[in-house]
Amino acid sequence: MSTLAARRGNDSRTGDETRESADRRPKAMSHRPRRRGWWLVALILAALAFLWVFPFLWMVSASLKSSGEIFQGGLNLIPEALRWENYGRAWTAGQFGQYLLNTVIVTVVTTAIVVVRCALAGYVVGRYRFPGSRLIIGIFVATLFVPTGYTIIPIVKVSLELGLLNSLAGMILALGGASNVAAILIYAGYFRRMPADLEEAAIVDGAGFLRVFLRIMLPLSTPVTATVGILTFLATWNAFFLPLVFSSTNPALRTVSVGMQAFVGENSTDWAGMAAAGVISILPVVVLFVFMQKYFVEGIAGAVKA
Repeated sequence: MSTLAARRGNDSRTGDETRESADRRPKAMSHRPRRRGWWLVALILAALAFLWVFPFLWMVSASLKSSGEIFQGGLNLIPEALRWENYGRAWTAGQFGQYLLNTVIVTVVTTAIVVVRCALAGYVVGRYRFPGSRLIIGIFVATLFVPTGYTIIPIVKVSLELGLLNSLAGMILALGGASNVAAILIYAGYFRRMPADLEEAAIVDGAGFLRVFLRIMLPLSTPVTATVGILTFLATWNAFFLPLVFSSTNPALRTVSVGMQAFVGENSTDWAGMAAAGVISILPVVVLFVFMQKYFVEGIAGAVKA
């Protein structure tokens, strides 16, 4: 009897193992189509990424070619010979060293002004409820639909009255004094999600409005500050209209975006030098975004959740 029971136990075990192995096989086989699907998605995304960065790659390639080779080569990315003198011509003859310095000064100071101003405005809008607060938000949103060109006349008039029209200070105030409604709303959405206990504890300890903002709220909003900083940096670095107006009578005040005009002559255009200048102007932005992309994504995600 014991032998018969042992045989039945072994048969049941082998039957269970067979069923388990049979259950595993379809699952293992079902992963193969999924893996193939992921490979297909990866290939499609790689192709789209290549198309996305191709203009930048072409510009880098064009900066190492002659002007004639740029048009003869078409979309070819490999130059016949590396012409590094294009960068030297862009830096010296095109005065891009001075233009780059002007752009750095204007962009850094403008970004600092916009971050502090928008953080304060976003903190008030996001944390406080007062009569007319909804109306103010509505006015902010309405200004998004006002074209920038419509405000250039009062900006020039005020700058002329203050004696700042042909100066970097006037250009900084004009760029930093824009509405920046998107930045204010991003800050407001982020501050609105913060618990009220933080402010209440600080107020009980005797902290005032500015101390609560500078010591508690602003340090906690680092992702949003990085996001607003990057967006402002990009917008200021690539700004063309206002810098063109403020440097129209003084070429020494040009920024890199306006300085591109130096390569356009009456009878010809130095396309190779312009491509080299474009690479010089875009590299700082690429480096900044590579190091700050983590905070940029966190700030955008936080604002969207709010």
